[in-house]
Amino acid sequence: MAEKTDTLNISEEDKFKLLQLSEISLWLDHYDDIFSDFDSRPYSQRALSDDFLTETKKASRDKEFGKITLKLLVPFDKRDIPTENIIKKRLKEHFKKHNIRLHEEKRKFVVEGMTFVLVGTLLMVIASYVIFKKYSELNFMMNFVIILLEPAGWFFFWEGLRQSIIESRQKNPDVEFYEKMESCTISFISY
Repeated sequence: MAEKTDTLNISEEDKFKLLQLSEISLWLDHYDDIFSDFDSRPYSQRALSDDFLTETKKASRDKEFGKITLKLLVPFDKRDIPTENIIKKRLKEHFKKHNIRLHEEKRKFVVEGMTFVLVGTLLMVIASYVIFKKYSELNFMMNFVIILLEPAGWFFFWEGLRQSIIESRQKNPDVEFYEKMESCTISFISY
């Protein structure tokens, strides 16, 4: 086994102080606590545990942007530095990949929403033009077209605004989490 670095003999009082700092500190029984139980691939490719991600999100909520340190506390006798380096790299890859993906999803919501707004506005303009230009000559088909265009225009307009504003904002907590975690420092500490 490789030499153990970052090893601290931590008293109960020191453990409490460590958890109270601005860092995110999580207790692990072993490295497998970070990863999904159903994924048998090596640590370098393995999916992260939903429990691990949920606890990390909870712990990061009140942390400000800036330099965050994710401290993973592992029993002294189970530490393995080469494995820890692989895990650090895997965590960083995961956080970066999901940060990029969420930014793309958010941008997609805004673009689709604005497209809906433009289509809705165009439909309302067409309905207004038909009413303005052809008002005296309206037949059954023209009335039907107007009746169809007006609500369709309003639907696209409001649905587009909802999607570009509300739907994109619902991604904000996850976007903030992955932005924080992508730039965090990850360290393992013995207990």
